[in-house]
Amino acid sequence: MIAVIQRVSEASVTIEGKVEGKIDAGYLILLGITHEDTKEDIEWLGKKIIGMRIFGDEEGKMNLDLKSVNGNILLISQFTLHASTKKGNRPSFIDAARPEVAVPLYEQMIDFLNKELEKPIQTGIFGADMKVALLNDGPVTIIIDSKNRI
Repeated sequence: MIAVIQRVSEASVTIEGKVEGKIDAGYLILLGITHEDTKEDIEWLGKKIIGMRIFGDEEGKMNLDLKSVNGNILLISQFTLHASTKKGNRPSFIDAARPEVAVPLYEQMIDFLNKELEKPIQTGIFGADMKVALLNDGPVTIIIDSKNRI
């Protein structure tokens, strides 16, 4: 499971002209799920996301986590994070989980983040054609792969 975490001042996702999810300060997270991912990946990655200290403290040092700043999450599923570009110019998505595997894991991640953040997160719609807008704060962008823990 791969998460691209962007610290944002604001972010939104629009589907068919309707805003589905919108946050102010917090994280826009692009989440890629592979067919090898499990509940263990959700728990490990979810805890990393919530505990990540990438907000500035009173001295401007990245020392505060999401809860400390009362931040929000906008979670977007993005299978293209598992693109293989080794051969040719057309990416292969063979490592991305099929919807029957990915949707339940995506929903479990939503539930996990809601619980850990202690408030509802915002989301897009799995598999939809989404337009994502954001104002990256910093910019700060962190990539975490649950298969790369050591």
